[in-house]
Amino acid sequence: MNDPLTALAEAHGVAVSYRTDRGLEVPVPRDTLVAVLAACGVDGSTPAAAGAALAAHRAARARRLVPPCVVVDGPGGPLPRLPRGARAEVRCADGRVRGLADGPLSAGRHALTVEADGRRDTAVLLVAPERPGPAPYSWGFLVQLYFLLSRRSWGMGDLGDLSSLVSWAGRELGADFVQLGPLHAMEPGPLPDPSPYRPSSRRFPDPMHVRVESVPEFAGLADGPRGRVRHLADRAAELNASVLEGSSLIRREEVRDLKLRALREVYEVPRTPAREAAFAAFTDREGADLTDFATWCALAEVHGPAWRSWPAGLRDPRSPEVARARRVLAASVGFHRWLAWITDEQLAGAQRAARDAGMRIGLVHDLAVGVAPEGADAWALRHCLAEGMSVGAPPDDFNPAGQDWNQPPWRPDALAAEGYRPLAALLRSGLRHAGALRVDHVMGLFRLWWVPEGRPPSEGTYVRYDGAAMLAVLAAEAADAGALVIGEDLGTVEAGVREALADRGVIGTAVQRFEYEGGSEGRLGPLAPEKWREHCLATLTTHDLPSTAAWLSGEHVDLRDRLGLLTRPVAEERAEAARERDGWLAELERLGLLPDPAGEVAALHAYLGRTPARMIGVWLPDLTGDRRPQNLPGTAGPHPNWCLPVADAEGRPVPLEELTGAPLAHHLAEAFAGRPEAHRDTIEERHA
Repeated sequence: MNDPLTALAEAHGVAVSYRTDRGLEVPVPRDTLVAVLAACGVDGSTPAAAGAALAAHRAARARRLVPPCVVVDGPGGPLPRLPRGARAEVRCADGRVRGLADGPLSAGRHALTVEADGRRDTAVLLVAPERPGPAPYSWGFLVQLYFLLSRRSWGMGDLGDLSSLVSWAGRELGADFVQLGPLHAMEPGPLPDPSPYRPSSRRFPDPMHVRVESVPEFAGLADGPRGRVRHLADRAAELNASVLEGSSLIRREEVRDLKLRALREVYEVPRTPAREAAFAAFTDREGADLTDFATWCALAEVHGPAWRSWPAGLRDPRSPEVARARRVLAASVGFHRWLAWITDEQLAGAQRAARDAGMRIGLVHDLAVGVAPEGADAWALRHCLAEGMSVGAPPDDFNPAGQDWNQPPWRPDALAAEGYRPLAALLRSGLRHAGALRVDHVMGLFRLWWVPEGRPPSEGTYVRYDGAAMLAVLAAEAADAGALVIGEDLGTVEAGVREALADRGVIGTAVQRFEYEGGSEGRLGPLAPEKWREHCLATLTTHDLPSTAAWLSGEHVDLRDRLGLLTRPVAEERAEAARERDGWLAELERLGLLPDPAGEVAALHAYLGRTPARMIGVWLPDLTGDRRPQNLPGTAGPHPNWCLPVADAEGRPVPLEELTGAPLAHHLAEAFAGRPEAHRDTIEERHA
């Protein structure tokens, strides 16, 4: 006899079992299935309830003439099948009304209406764009903006520093892009976890990245406010000097406090009519999303950043109580709207500086997997997020207990009912001032590991999304922006996912530490350069891995040993790390890349240059020999994650003004110049 709970879970895309990285089939606990279904508004608590819910689900599907969301594979793709005798009308994105079969549909979002037998249904019609052309052969830097301090910074790198970096990298080195970590808005108040990958909002950037002196109204400060801002700037200069002298870590909370106090003074400066019109145009463009974000920020100043503990009437962004509070807090709401605007302006300026410097791509922004459960997006989009659930990862060899990222996942049903508009909005925000968007954990467009609140990650399960619809939205937004998409597809990737991503023009990610014959599990020796993927961003390391200097020296093992993170004797770990390193150095010698007068780091980058990868990323701290990891996963206190400026091999912080003189930067620029011609035979052979 069929189990109604199992059938109900499968009908809603909830996995009842999963396969581990070692190929073992693991059943999902029944309590997990019940909890996950409940988070989607489905009652499976008893066999009778599950049976009734399943019957209701099937009946609802049978009543519909078309699903709530329909995807067409390209402007000339096959149209959805309709019931016999049905009439269909399409209201196009540009307002035109036409028949479904009246020629090819343009890419984008349309409204479909279907009538048959006295019934009428509406659906969102997503038409994916044609696959874009390949990414240009290019190279650039991988950067976390906070660590890019100049002597003009206020204690951490800012958008003025970014403009300086892209101008130098484009004009002097011929680099084509700078990939950034997420610049999303962080939670207000204390930041016990400063990770940029756990933001309050992915829809708006954080104003702590603003360069205060570059806001046009700064020049109009009167004597009194100017004196107060000068005092704040002096304190920021002291903070900045302490970081660059090596006596202090980057202290985001202090930097943000100083900047917000200064920006409140600048906000009061009257704007010219042209500036006022530009501000109004921005607020009109961003609409309700900006209003919600600014309202949450204003409410958080009064009630604290944890919205679930606010008065009940303020927990619903559409409640009358929130509307009244918005009127009472109008001045604060206006200030936070303005902060979003000036940050957007400086992001636009940085991308403009990149393109003016000759970069073909410019800024590559990073989209985090999710948001903090008490943040602005979780409040504004709560109807689309699964309450009581967290995104994570199942147990594997690297994380035997699994992972819980403490971020609420999208509800597949609610997202589809909204026509994927919330997803489109945050993608549009990330792409607005970018030549490319990196999507962290891009496999999450197809399925995510949900962990019920209060349970270990091992008691989670996969929940499936409409990957075709999610990809169509991503591709359409990227096409509208004229931008590339880079998918972070490291780790375990479900069969068919990379192919589906490639069909939409999403390029992958390849990291030298994981590229082996036989895969990262088999590790039968370094993967020969000609065997690497062409349509990918190739790098030596990432923000979560040891720097190249530390990997070469073995210092990363010593660090993990000091922090008590090793699961084997340190001698075994050192021996394995040495074997891995020596294997790669032997491969470099075989290819004639060693000895290299510029050193082993240069030779490893030259190896990347031998691959057919369309894009090559250079981790900026590798230019200076920095040995410290920016983030050490699994540590929340012993290591200063996300708080370190770029430093040299001795740990001395290197300001941006000195970084531009790094000899390795010019060496790599020469090595990567004219790179496509260096391996054209390999590329043409692949396409033959």
